[in-house]
Amino acid sequence: MRIIILKILLLAIALFRLTSIHPALAAEAPNAAKIFNDNCAACHIGGGNILISQKTLKKEALLKYLENYNRDAIQAIIHQVQNGKNAMPAFKSKLSAQEILDVAAYVFQKAEQGW
Repeated sequence: MRIIILKILLLAIALFRLTSIHPALAAEAPNAAKIFNDNCAACHIGGGNILISQKTLKKEALLKYLENYNRDAIQAIIHQVQNGKNAMPAFKSKLSAQEILDVAAYVFQKAEQGW
């Protein structure tokens, strides 16, 4: 029970930071690119997708495939990273809430910049 409460508290802190920090600043976390390279780049090198070519991390694809991207892009990316979907594995047990926030902000920033 304490572990669940701790996880909820950590997620709440991450979400608070998300709403109080501009997404581009969150992506400046020094390890965001490293987290992406260590966990995501094998399938998403350069923002692409080696398994399902149309489901890239480019803005047009994110707009099409991620629910709520238009309303809350970072939260939509966080949800995808945490829970996975189809061929994408869930990372909620592999990455911390802060690491997920960092990589989500990094993906958002790179998508906005056109990778």
